[in-house]
Amino acid sequence: MIYSSSEMEQAAVLQAAALMCAAARTAPKAKGLDNIVTLVLTGEDIVHLSDKMKQIGQRVFGEPEGHFFRDAVNLLQAQAVVMIGVKRAWYGLPYCSMCGFASCAECRRAGANCVFAPMDLGIALSSAVAQAAELRVDNRILFSAGKAAEQMHYLDGDIIWQAIPISIKGKNPFFDRKPATWRKAAGLE
Repeated sequence: MIYSSSEMEQAAVLQAAALMCAAARTAPKAKGLDNIVTLVLTGEDIVHLSDKMKQIGQRVFGEPEGHFFRDAVNLLQAQAVVMIGVKRAWYGLPYCSMCGFASCAECRRAGANCVFAPMDLGIALSSAVAQAAELRVDNRILFSAGKAAEQMHYLDGDIIWQAIPISIKGKNPFFDRKPATWRKAAGLE
């Protein structure tokens, strides 16, 4: 059987995505509590997330010129998007106050975030992109796509999401993000 380069690259992208999810899962976590969630988007699901990002850019910023729109166009160049999130949680550590409140109970009552859940997310993201780098898979962490994912309700619960689009191409599509480049890709020039 003969496999084309595009078939092999797509298989490699999905294998890389799986290994990135594994790296996020096994990353160190505060107090040993695992509140990390992962999922992978491909095909039309990437398009739907990109569309949501454009809607947010238009609704919040009033024009298709900001970073949400730029990142939405850039996202369409990904072969897969690794989504890594963390469930909002309060860890109940005594004598902490890193959130700015005297206790976890106060933090929770105020609707604020415990610092450890986002910290765990950062470590999981770092582990995932390190795995991608070892595999020579182009990637970039996108806050904007993560924020849009929060409105997509992929999973039940209150989850803080970040997105990592990944690609295996001759040139990293997530590197050159100059306005002229993405505006041309979006058909604006």
